[in-house]
Amino acid sequence: KGFLDSQSEDLNQAIGTLEDAIRRIDRETREQLQDTYNNVNRQFGILFPQLFGGGEARLTLTGEELLDSGIQVMAQPPGKKNSTIHLLSGGEKALTAIALVFSLFQLNPAPFCMLDEVDAPLDDSNTERFCDMVKRMSVQTQFLFITHNKITMEMARQLVGVTMQEQGVSRVVEVDIEEALRMGDEAVPA
Repeated sequence: KGFLDSQSEDLNQAIGTLEDAIRRIDRETREQLQDTYNNVNRQFGILFPQLFGGGEARLTLTGEELLDSGIQVMAQPPGKKNSTIHLLSGGEKALTAIALVFSLFQLNPAPFCMLDEVDAPLDDSNTERFCDMVKRMSVQTQFLFITHNKITMEMARQLVGVTMQEQGVSRVVEVDIEEALRMGDEAVPA
């Protein structure tokens, strides 16, 4: 009987140790998730009006329990009522998504960021605000982006174009914008 009592005591201690570890992990997870949510929400509230030229946006939790809750994006572009992202136009959704992605990105910025045609649904004024934000962020991050938008291309320091002059044969063309401008200035007679 002594052996079984000793085994039972060992099991109870192991259960207690595991329950303590689970409580500690849950607490740390909640704290980290809450901190991340707060930081992203704060940054989202800053970046959204910069991209829209006004308005406001925030994230809201959809449930009571943080670890089980979803997150809803609430956005109010200038001159519109506050609504969920589902009720926005295509361009407004794109700008809102860009603000959210950049808010997440700024938690732990990487040396480079690749964007694939995120400016496609944007009109010219929204594209210019998007480009302004990319310029500000490019102080610490190199941006690689795929675009067909002339306004976005004008912001670049280096352009790489891929063309297909004949079926199945791609051609890569590179342009250093600063060098091209210098050559243009030299070609113009004074």
